[in-house]
Amino acid sequence: MTEQLRMMAVHAHPDDESSKGAATMAKYVSEGVDVLVATCTGGERGSILNPKLQGDPYIEEHIHEVRAKEMDEARDILGVKQEWLGYVDSGLPEGDPLPPLPDGCFALQDVDEAAGTLVKLIREFKPHVITTYDENGGYPHPDHIMTHKISMVAFEAAGDPSRYPEAGEPWQPLKLYYNQGFNRPRTQALHDALLERGMESPYGEWLERWDSMGRERTLTTYVPCGDFFEIRDKALIAHATQIDPDGGWFRVPMDLQREVWPTEEYELAKSLVGTSLPEDDLFAGIRNN
Repeated sequence: MTEQLRMMAVHAHPDDESSKGAATMAKYVSEGVDVLVATCTGGERGSILNPKLQGDPYIEEHIHEVRAKEMDEARDILGVKQEWLGYVDSGLPEGDPLPPLPDGCFALQDVDEAAGTLVKLIREFKPHVITTYDENGGYPHPDHIMTHKISMVAFEAAGDPSRYPEAGEPWQPLKLYYNQGFNRPRTQALHDALLERGMESPYGEWLERWDSMGRERTLTTYVPCGDFFEIRDKALIAHATQIDPDGGWFRVPMDLQREVWPTEEYELAKSLVGTSLPEDDLFAGIRNN
């Protein structure tokens, strides 16, 4: 392929792009790939998870603007482009029974209508590869599940001239992947390596609960990107309201991560080109066509 390769990562909230596949994106940017993050919501209902910033009245009153500024910083660190789809965060409902979702939120939108917004962006950017979440959302946040739904509709519809004719000239992406960076083999490998070195592991409780979470997936694609883990972490820390820089995300030494598990993982969900599994490149089968 002689034209520039393009990748679109569809995410629910600002910060998701930095916690799921960020090193992969930074790697591809370094290779000249054009990468666009499509952020479905503004993250307005996300809890302030960094204890150092909890209770800050300015942040609480201006959370939408604060999270947008954090996204700008993370985008620049990763070297990607970024667009907002413009939907309102649904929040993560808690309780038994769960409370109803807020009126007008992303998860309550009509799937076909919301997919049309993504189709327009796909037709404008023309990605060869799209990454998104699986049918469980990676974890069952209503916005993550909705992101999966509209991504699947948009992947099929973007190349069909009879669908969403108002959204621009048709463009058919060639491959669609689910982010699967939070997987048991990686978690177990890092956990074991930490214990073998006499270090404390942040993964013990995760592994004890793993079977009950129903998260076993088929990993098809392992992208080598260990050289970009620092950029990933720097982008994640830019989302200061969401990430505690002293928290569990950053307890595994970087050299150990690169030695034990230097890849990010994906599940190939749809492909219109031939490829051999397992892959080490999201553009496998595209580069040589």
